[in-house]
Amino acid sequence: MHSIRRAVTLALVVFFVIVAADVAQLSAQSKDPRVGTWKLNVAKSKYDPGPPPQSQTLKVDAVGKGEKVTSETVTADGKKVTVTYTANFDGKDYPLTGSALGADKVSLKRIDARTTERIDKKDGKPVVTIRRVVSADGKTMTATSKGTNAEGKPTNNVAVFEK
Repeated sequence: MHSIRRAVTLALVVFFVIVAADVAQLSAQSKDPRVGTWKLNVAKSKYDPGPPPQSQTLKVDAVGKGEKVTSETVTADGKKVTVTYTANFDGKDYPLTGSALGADKVSLKRIDARTTERIDKKDGKPVVTIRRVVSADGKTMTATSKGTNAEGKPTNNVAVFEK
């Protein structure tokens, strides 16, 4: 009888620890300022050499120790481009699909609570580095990217997104 009570007590303790861990993870994810849907403010953004896209929408979801991102862009010439990835903030390479630059991998690092760094790679070599910073009020995200475009020319873009 004593061993049954002990087993039941142990099972309940394990159950509550698992539930508490899940709640803590969900709470942390809900406080992540990057999570949500972001729309590009073309007028506030700068694209060098340009031209800027007509529009872009980012959907960022917290997943495990990282994020799932879907980026839908209408390019300057009207083409629709969808880029997707799911990756952890651990600096390791994860699959990336849809890149106009031909990138096939992405790696992520968290710099601080509001800043992340993303590196898109093609054949193991970086083609663009993007530093994203969410404003203190959580309403604006600025993505500064440096890399090389499809023509091999350097790019230096500042994209301003709003929730």
